[in-house]
Amino acid sequence: MHHIQLKRGDVGRYVLLPGDPGRCSFIAEHFDRAEKLAQTREYTTYTGYLHGEKVSVMSTGIGCPSTAIGVEELAAIGADTFIRVGTSGGMQQDVQVGDLVITSAAVRDEGTSPQYMPLAFPAVADLDVTLALREAAERQGVRYHVGITQTKDSFYGQREPERMPVADQLLSRWKAWIAGGVLCSEMEAAAIFVVSSVLEKRAGGIMLVVGNQELPPLPPEEHARRMDLGPLIRTAIAAVEILITKDRKAAQGIGQGS
Repeated sequence: MHHIQLKRGDVGRYVLLPGDPGRCSFIAEHFDRAEKLAQTREYTTYTGYLHGEKVSVMSTGIGCPSTAIGVEELAAIGADTFIRVGTSGGMQQDVQVGDLVITSAAVRDEGTSPQYMPLAFPAVADLDVTLALREAAERQGVRYHVGITQTKDSFYGQREPERMPVADQLLSRWKAWIAGGVLCSEMEAAAIFVVSSVLEKRAGGIMLVVGNQELPPLPPEEHARRMDLGPLIRTAIAAVEILITKDRKAAQGIGQGS
């Protein structure tokens, strides 16, 4: 594939999608027999095994355009289950730094997914993937939330809306997202969900909350302590293991019934 420099057989059907290429090696440490297969542009890819099943991790870079390309090309070479594993900014008062947010759906506040489907079409996570993430979070004993996230294009438009020429519009929309119960803000989930829907693939997302501009800032030492990526990665890995087990049982059930 032109952008990700991978071919059929290089990746498993299950792919974890962090934004940062630097996080791929940390995720791959949880695989058996992990091997780095490609590093090109924003896309770094490792493939290994979980419970004997081939699985992969590939970074998407920041934002929906490169993420959509990654999902398209991974799907073209055999991947069918995608889980975003990233970071986000909390938006509700009870969504604290260090919490995990499992994304059930995303606000399409970005410009890539409308090139696939009209905005009236929802960006919704696959139910089986979402339930696997929730089950994994329960098993890990982590603090988590399940709900809607906002996917945006402009990081600084969210962080510093007052200095933008369209400040009134940005502030009004932000207020509406909060009033509607949106849990956190990030930059890739909507594209993953919509592209996966169009391609008839499964997708979900889990994010570590690394800040919340609606809450008073934490002391630096406490903030640093809560920025541990370990619970996020372990929960995502556990979710893939749950999906592998359930998918195998489902396949066996189909075989027995035929």
